[in-house]
Amino acid sequence: MYTVSVRRPFIAQHFLTVPDPGPEGTLHSHQFTVVLEFDGESLGEYGYLVDIDAINAALDSVVDTYADTTLNDQPAFEGLNPSVEHFSRIVCEHVLDRAAPTNPDRIRVRIWEDDDAFASYEQPLADQ
Repeated sequence: MYTVSVRRPFIAQHFLTVPDPGPEGTLHSHQFTVVLEFDGESLGEYGYLVDIDAINAALDSVVDTYADTTLNDQPAFEGLNPSVEHFSRIVCEHVLDRAAPTNPDRIRVRIWEDDDAFASYEQPLADQ
């Protein structure tokens, strides 16, 4: 199994909208680190699992959309508590809308919200 990962840090803000959120219920910043991982059994014609330039461009779009913003104000979070779990799925969908790799079997998005905690979302790519 081959794996290719690309990561990018950026700062964004949010506040949780659940009952009794504690200090997370007030606007605060995180230095998020997004890690995109693609897994696959075989390489493409030129010996690549994914086109890293295309993945970097999709990740640039994620950063352009979410960096230095309040996640609660973003259309993708409308009606949602802006948890890192939701964020990982939203980033996955954003990336796949902009770069649709055909060779890997799976994509995994991990978003670290600090040095100790991350959430992830993954899906098979054969279902695209």
